[in-house]
Amino acid sequence: MEFMNGTESKTGLSEDLREPEHFRVILLNDDFTSKEFVIAVLIAVFHKSQEDAWRIMEDVHKKGRGVVGSYTYDIAATRCVQVHEAARSNGYPLRCVMENQ
Repeated sequence: MEFMNGTESKTGLSEDLREPEHFRVILLNDDFTSKEFVIAVLIAVFHKSQEDAWRIMEDVHKKGRGVVGSYTYDIAATRCVQVHEAARSNGYPLRCVMENQ
C-alpha cells in the first residue's frame, strides 16, 4: 500500500479530500414575528447565547436580515427546516434561508 497526500491508497490513486462546502444561514425580517420569538429560536435551534441572539435579532430587525452562522449543507438545511416548523407552529411567518459562501 502506498501513502499519497496523507491518505492510504489501495489502488495507488490518490483521493482528493476537501473540506465540505459551507452555507451561510440567514434569518429574514418580517412585520409579524416578535423579537422575543426570534431570540428564542436563535437560542433553541442555533444554540446561541442570550447576547449573541440579541445581536442577531437586532440585525434582523434593523437591517432586514441577520447572519446566524456558517454550516455544512445538511446542518444548514436542517436548521432552516427547524426554524420554519417552529415559526409555523407558533403562527409566525419567520423565514430562514441558506446562501452558498
